[in-house]
Amino acid sequence: MNTKLPPLDVVTLGESMALFAAEQPAPLAEVRHFTKRLAGAETNVAIGLSRLGLRVGWISRLGADSFGDFVQRTVAGEGVDCSQLVIDPARPTGFMLKTLSPDGADPQVEYYRKGSAASAMQVAQLDESYLLSARHLHATGIFAALAPNTFEYCEHSMQRARAAGRSVSFDPNLRPSLWASQAQMIAGINRLARTASWVMPGIAEGRLLTGRDSPEDIAAHYLDQGAQVVVIKLGAEGAYYETRAGEAGHVAGVKVPKVVDTVGAGDGFAAGLISAQLEGLAWPAALERANWIGAQAIQVRGDMEGLPYRHQLGSVMKRQTSSL
Repeated sequence: MNTKLPPLDVVTLGESMALFAAEQPAPLAEVRHFTKRLAGAETNVAIGLSRLGLRVGWISRLGADSFGDFVQRTVAGEGVDCSQLVIDPARPTGFMLKTLSPDGADPQVEYYRKGSAASAMQVAQLDESYLLSARHLHATGIFAALAPNTFEYCEHSMQRARAAGRSVSFDPNLRPSLWASQAQMIAGINRLARTASWVMPGIAEGRLLTGRDSPEDIAAHYLDQGAQVVVIKLGAEGAYYETRAGEAGHVAGVKVPKVVDTVGAGDGFAAGLISAQLEGLAWPAALERANWIGAQAIQVRGDMEGLPYRHQLGSVMKRQTSSL
């Protein structure tokens, strides 16, 4: 593998899949027409960061099949470095189906990812020099949930990055269907969260994971566990943040005329937060950007299609946030 690359801003790791999005509102069994798109929390974040001008790398495995070719072409076409992407001739690329929800409600999804190429990733395959060539690592609970070996891969990567002085963000991104039980999911996600610099659960996730109700109490739980910063996503209400240094506050959300597709909002939020922090913005300004990008993502169909480009940040975000 080529490890003599220019330093990266961010590395992320995880599974990306082909997504078949329904073209008409109906149960999946009744849908006849689908549009092929890209799905994957980590690649959504990577693409969002790349569109904002950051240098981003993605570590993963894909099958030697048409879905894998589609995923690789799409991600690389967005300017994300895929030099650590391995093509597995023995295992397939995963895919998923998603309903169309005309009222903006969370869609029904079905996954076909068991035994996928990404689920077979092993710690011994990790190129740590590539991992540590970035200033920041972004990880999610989805990749960790695929198999015991991917949990180990995720945890090891987070530990190595943190030990080397890199910042590490962690989005729980709970997927109960991927875990053997809710208890295992809670224990596993909280174990990973202890390794992260920034923990960013949604409010419902935070309540389930900690047994605490308020954003302040959820943040206190993760700060006590070792996080430097905790950001609680509050949906339309915006976000709450608290730092180990004692800074805390609520940043209001961005109103949108119509919610089209909720999937990908949290990934857009993560891209906004990470990019702003790596650029040296203060936490309130970083959350303003994160809220704004998350709001853009839910106004179009597709998981990453609504993520903005760098030139869109200035005037559009300024106009939007000044009306809060």
